[in-house]
Amino acid sequence: MVQTPILTLTLNPALDVSTHVAHVVAGEKLRCGAPTLDPGGGGLNVSRAIGRLGGRSRALVALGGATGAQLAGLLRAEGVTFEPLESPGETRQSLTVTEEASGRQFRFLLPGPEWQASDQAQVFAHLAKAAQPGGFAVISGSQPPGVPADFPARLAAALAGMQVVLDTSGRALAEAVAHPIPGLAILRMDSNEAEAIAGARLTTAQDTADFARRLVEGGVAQAVLVARNAEGNVLVTGGTRLFARPPKVDLVSAVGAGDSFVAGLVLSLARGQDWRQTLSLATAAAAAAVMTPATELCRPEDVARLLPGVRIETL
Repeated sequence: MVQTPILTLTLNPALDVSTHVAHVVAGEKLRCGAPTLDPGGGGLNVSRAIGRLGGRSRALVALGGATGAQLAGLLRAEGVTFEPLESPGETRQSLTVTEEASGRQFRFLLPGPEWQASDQAQVFAHLAKAAQPGGFAVISGSQPPGVPADFPARLAAALAGMQVVLDTSGRALAEAVAHPIPGLAILRMDSNEAEAIAGARLTTAQDTADFARRLVEGGVAQAVLVARNAEGNVLVTGGTRLFARPPKVDLVSAVGAGDSFVAGLVLSLARGQDWRQTLSLATAAAAAAVMTPATELCRPEDVARLLPGVRIETL
């Protein structure tokens, strides 16, 4: 299938370690089950999910030390096309522990290495060479320690001619809204982040669409997407207001749902599909991801089965 290029960027990746234990009890030695290891980080997960959905992408990922080498080995084993960037230190790890008795998940995220100005400059120079005008570039996940709040804007500027998709949080998201990134194609966030920016509860999908419309009209992005958890996803562009309701699924783990959503979104757009088709595939991919354990992403057979059950409404 014809597809425009997709580039993902992950500067603060993690080796995701997942395990389980009968009960989480403070002060005791907890005997956990055998761990599962996965490559982690927003952009990497997007590239991994794109591959599962039958698409192609190139992942730029900062790797360092023994953990970085281990993560690279996992990417090769999974068949992910990636290009390593030099990290200023050891790649971080994250730990997800599922309590068997309750099904609750406990997530422990370690910080990555501190980035200096010279490290940032090397990345900008690399991106300028890697940019593929007309293609899609995904900036997703947490930003490395030490970078300024407007770091995503600087990354986007280095990706000249590409359609940039930003899926971030915290001060980087707040900065992108307060000081819009010129030409940003797509901005995605979840409902908690949207309410924090709005400074008010967004009780209904209509409320969320009104909020997203204000961002679009304010020049924050050409398209704004907001996830309303299990209820569905809102998409607003200059001439479109859509709400996608996913089919009901059993929640196993919400980890990776957002990255699977972005993968379906970008892949559909790269294949030239319209907004309804795009939102449907993205929503099905997110719903499929919550059916899988720990940090596992969407499975293609689940996406295909769920896709006809996605309902699109005009708001």
